[in-house]
Amino acid sequence: MKIAILGAGNMGLSFSKSFLKYELIKPENLHLITRNQSKFSKISEEFPKSEISTFDETIEFNADLIVIAVKPQDFQHVAENFQFQLKENQMVLSIMAGIKIEKIQKLLNHPLVVRAMPNSPTLLGMGITGYTAAQGISFSQLINIERLLNSTGRSVYLENEELLDGVTALSGSGPAYFYYILDAMIKAGVEMGIDENLSRLFVQQTMLGAYHLINNSDKNLEELIQDVASKGGTTEAALKTFNENNLKEIIKHGILNAEKRAKELNN
Repeated sequence: MKIAILGAGNMGLSFSKSFLKYELIKPENLHLITRNQSKFSKISEEFPKSEISTFDETIEFNADLIVIAVKPQDFQHVAENFQFQLKENQMVLSIMAGIKIEKIQKLLNHPLVVRAMPNSPTLLGMGITGYTAAQGISFSQLINIERLLNSTGRSVYLENEELLDGVTALSGSGPAYFYYILDAMIKAGVEMGIDENLSRLFVQQTMLGAYHLINNSDKNLEELIQDVASKGGTTEAALKTFNENNLKEIIKHGILNAEKRAKELNN
């Protein structure tokens, strides 16, 4: 199998590394296309056996699969200005937020499109990706795509493409929400006089432990909260403040705004 990555940024390169790590393709069957000329030598060092091009070159794609990993805002410009012709049997995998299959098909004049929404933990092989496919893609083609996606973590097939904007808001953007909350917790630790590195250690290990408790418990989240929040205790004091300030609603509202933005990107 030969794969071309159109847009060799963070996500495009992390996918490439996963494909190579699990030996799903050979390095010489990987073609990386970067818009950023200044990153050319760094990419060449990381992928010495792979083909590397810039957007300025006219490219003949011999790949079985073309992964579109450019920023959604740049896609129309790339599709209209980048010199390439897709062959009838080539597959396209888009990992752009918000851009619908129909738009990709129209701009590339090509029917075989799978749309996926990964998140940044794919960098460590611990991502989760929601994906959906255009009509006319065979089961065996879809299985091949799933195999590639699973090299970056876990993947979930969604029949309804509309749900992918929700996936974008929930898991695509999701890591940033956790970092945001962790940052607030670390800063609170510093304000209480705990050294910043120590505060970070306490917070990160607490998050890791909480994650494993969720995974290994039959209890729901409300029950797990109640296990920590004894009557009249310290946790209850914090939760009371969160509830009085509608923190849960604020977080939900932010995520719904992220979904709204994902829908806007298609336009």
